[in-house]
Parts: sequence; C-alpha cells; structure tokens
Amino acid sequence: MMSSPKYGKVGIVDVEFGENVKIIEPSNIYGCYLSDDVFIGPFVEIQKNTRIGAGTKIQSHTFVCEYVNIGESCFIGHGVMFANDMFKEGKPNPNPNTWGRINIGNNVTIGSNATILDVKICNNVVVGAGSVVTRDITESGIYAGNPAKKLRDL
Repeated sequence: MMSSPKYGKVGIVDVEFGENVKIIEPSNIYGCYLSDDVFIGPFVEIQKNTRIGAGTKIQSHTFVCEYVNIGESCFIGHGVMFANDMFKEGKPNPNPNTWGRINIGNNVTIGSNATILDVKICNNVVVGAGSVVTRDITESGIYAGNPAKKLRDL
C-alpha cells in the first residue's frame, strides 16, 4: 500500500517588519525581525529568534538558522549557510537552548556559498566566497579560506 506524504507550506509567518522591507517569494521566513530597508531574495529561509538589521540585503538560496543576529548595512551573498548546531555529540542536538548564537556586526559582506558557524564577526569585515568561518573574527579586514583566515586589512 502506498502512503501519501505530509506537505508543509512555504510562507511568511509571525514576522515583525520595519519600514520598506522587500521579500521576493518563495521564501520561508518565520518568528524573526526584519528591520527597515531589508531586502530578502527568493528561496531564502530565515528561522525564528533571528534579527536582521536595517539596510541589510540577503541574496537567494541563503539559510539563516535560529539565533542569528545580523547587523546593519550587511550584504549576504547567494547560498550562504549559517549553522549553530555543532553536532557535538555526533548527531543533531534537539535542545535549542544549547545551540550557538551567531552575531554578525555592521557593514559585513559575506560572499556566496560561505558557511558561518557558531561565531561572532565584528564590524567592517568581508568574508570571501566559499569560506568557512569557524572562529570569531575580532578585527576588521578581508577573510577567506577553510577555515577563514585574515588576508589583509580593509
């Protein structure tokens, strides 16, 4: 006997909006705050308990997990992945209270296909495309690689 799958719908639910927010559908955005002049491209997911600062742009196919704070005037490229469950027990952690908290400063640019783990990134940083940020970035500059390392000052 064949069974039928259960379907979930993509949508925008329980979101607080600032002024002049633009979202291109389809997007799955829920339980978060989008400040003034935020742009969200198509095929983006932003999970609950997340804040996106004024003037920030998030391009298509990006995943922003729970407990991410992105500052003002940031640019998040296509296909960027934020991950705050570090699989410390060798499997997904079911307890969100122990997941990391990702904090991105103001004027941060993150290139396409970068991965941002449980870190803090200070203001005025560029993260190169395809980079993996595994440690806090505490000095402004340009970072790239896996793991991401500082290449030069801005």
